[in-house]
Amino acid sequence: MRGRTLGSAVKLGWYDAGSPEWYAARQGALGASEIAAVLGLSPWQSRFSLWHLKQGNIPPEPPRPELEWGKDQEALIARRFAREHAEDGWKVQRIALYRNLVRKYQVAQPDRALFLGGGLMAALECKTDRYADDWGTPGTDEMPVYYRCQGLWQMDCFGWSRCYFAVLITGVDYCEYVLEYDRDEALELREAAEEFMASIEAGTPPNLDDHAATYRAVRQLHPLIDNASVEIPPELARQYRAALDAVDAAEAAKHAAAARILDAMGRARRATCDKQNVAIRVPSKGDAPPHLRPSGTNSRRKKAAAA
Repeated sequence: MRGRTLGSAVKLGWYDAGSPEWYAARQGALGASEIAAVLGLSPWQSRFSLWHLKQGNIPPEPPRPELEWGKDQEALIARRFAREHAEDGWKVQRIALYRNLVRKYQVAQPDRALFLGGGLMAALECKTDRYADDWGTPGTDEMPVYYRCQGLWQMDCFGWSRCYFAVLITGVDYCEYVLEYDRDEALELREAAEEFMASIEAGTPPNLDDHAATYRAVRQLHPLIDNASVEIPPELARQYRAALDAVDAAEAAKHAAAARILDAMGRARRATCDKQNVAIRVPSKGDAPPHLRPSGTNSRRKKAAAA
């Protein structure tokens, strides 16, 4: 590290993630945790919600509980990574927010920077996950696509060739994954980012979509209620009513299937199919009987929908 530059990036400063200063420093740029939303790949943000956040039209959303827990465990996971690689001579240290020297829209702040032998540097991301569904074989790059975008963006910002992911899964399983730099994929991220930033300059918002974050953003865009009526197109009214009917039908089908699974499980904790987790019985509060919770692939769907 020399002065304010690190690799192909320049230091902007130290900011607490989620603070007003942190958001202000990233206002005219895209961070590694945001690029997946630009591509429509983030379970937590949509292009629409990110666009209006960058325009200052909506406030940042409150931190999700899992994000706060993950932040609290970041230092613990980083220490575990350092301990696992103590004999390799790697130096693991915190890092400030940096911006690419050429691409002013590209900023990044990995959880840690790794200083290896011969001056080689890499990024380290410390993650927690309640489920192992989207994580593959440790030591590979089999990881959720939105984390892949994050790692590629960081490497591209600094000019590094590798990003490590240290992951604590289900609170007890520690795994490591390695992502190598891919120039073609990085160029795709750049192109998407440049198009997105151009739309902000032009004041052209993305179209509405079915992402939960888009729905929340629209609610934030119109916080007040006037005593007025708006005539909507018949097709839109039909779509809304049909969606409500579909929700009712899906809930009924879900209850029926859940009852059959619970009946088949008896006192068992897990239900599986072809050796894949389907559902799990978990204790309820107070004296209420256990209830059924999806697991496996369905749990990831539930997690994204709840975001």
